[in-house]
Amino acid sequence: MIASVKENVNVAEILQGSGPFGADEVHNLEEALIYGQCVELRQGANALQAEIADGEKSKAKLIRAGVVLYLLGEHALAEPILSKLAGDGLADFFHGQVLVALNRNAEAAKVFEQAAKHGYDAVQCLLFRAGAVRALGHIDDAEALLKQAASSGGGTRAEYCYQMGCILADQGDTYGAVEYFERAIDMNANHQRALFWLAGINASRGNDEDAIRLYERALARPPLHMGAVINLGLLYEDTENYSAAAFCFKRVLDVYPDHQRAMLYLKDIESAHDMYYDEETLRNQARLKQILEIPVTDFELSVRSRNCLQKMGVRNLGDLTRLSEQDLLGGKNFGETSLREIKEMLDSKGLHLGQFVMKEKPRDYGYQESLSPQQQALLNRPVADLNLSVRARKCMSRLGITTLGELVLRNPDELLESKNFGVTSLNEVRAKLTDLGLRLRND
Repeated sequence: MIASVKENVNVAEILQGSGPFGADEVHNLEEALIYGQCVELRQGANALQAEIADGEKSKAKLIRAGVVLYLLGEHALAEPILSKLAGDGLADFFHGQVLVALNRNAEAAKVFEQAAKHGYDAVQCLLFRAGAVRALGHIDDAEALLKQAASSGGGTRAEYCYQMGCILADQGDTYGAVEYFERAIDMNANHQRALFWLAGINASRGNDEDAIRLYERALARPPLHMGAVINLGLLYEDTENYSAAAFCFKRVLDVYPDHQRAMLYLKDIESAHDMYYDEETLRNQARLKQILEIPVTDFELSVRSRNCLQKMGVRNLGDLTRLSEQDLLGGKNFGETSLREIKEMLDSKGLHLGQFVMKEKPRDYGYQESLSPQQQALLNRPVADLNLSVRARKCMSRLGITTLGELVLRNPDELLESKNFGVTSLNEVRAKLTDLGLRLRND
């Protein structure tokens, strides 16, 4: 994330000065953040906040405090300060961006309009206003604003392409959106929000290497978006680049020393860094999973055996390994001959009855026959419905867990054994299941 070192910016001089504060000063603060002067910026921001709390009301101090807090990602702290500077074009423009970050888009749209009236770049304000209107769900109005901006020469700007990409994404045209985001980056290689969007799209498609590269480029310039830093850290961890992952989480802690997720993820990194993963074991597990998914209909069975298995809901070899001899013999018309036939079928694949039989029934919803239709429908829902974080989703994928029913059959220890799955992810899964009235086995 920090490619090189250059001469430090005199942060204190910029933040404590009383002269004009404009684009050049903002650029220098951005450079300070890029080249690792985060602690100095934080100290400067704290000093300005203390002065404001003591009654400082000068425009020079207020605008510096508001902008540096915005660059540090402290939107909730920046907003009340910038709101006091209505009528200054630069302050209004940054205030609008802060309001967007706080999801106060209706207010942001009005503030961007005011920023243009007070001397800030009118076309840029119009483009950002279109983004705020779009975020409110008014797609047609946003398109109209973009057309207005294009007629004023805004169509050649990276921001125009970015906003068009967002509209297409909202309309479900992902491919069209990607094309516009890529155009935005062609026009401005550092367009942060276009890079974020492309990184997110690649991460959702499992293109981790491309996602990492795009997040790195996006985070090369401020403002510092903590969610993106966390996501990049998780992607680094998944690719076993533990030192880079730790750097990301420490970067968050530089700005937010009490950031709970960053602290927990960093703790997970420190413990995971020394873990040894037996690759041969992982390959064997993958092969076993493929075998367990072989349908019983792929084998030549007698009509009696086939009918009995169908009535018992046995679909594949994995289902059979979770049954005992007594379970099968309890089925109607299922006798020793059928049992022997099933054993021979399993033996041909190196399996046996009861191999993965559950030692205990999960509380209230362990076996299919005891479930109500509502319970069955709930447990048959895909695990994707939980909207888990990247790390938790990858754990589900590694363990072959596709439904809520398969998830609740697992106990916490089994999940924690998965690569890069720590206590933070476990608590996330528990919270999501609790919302649905479910729990992990043994919880």
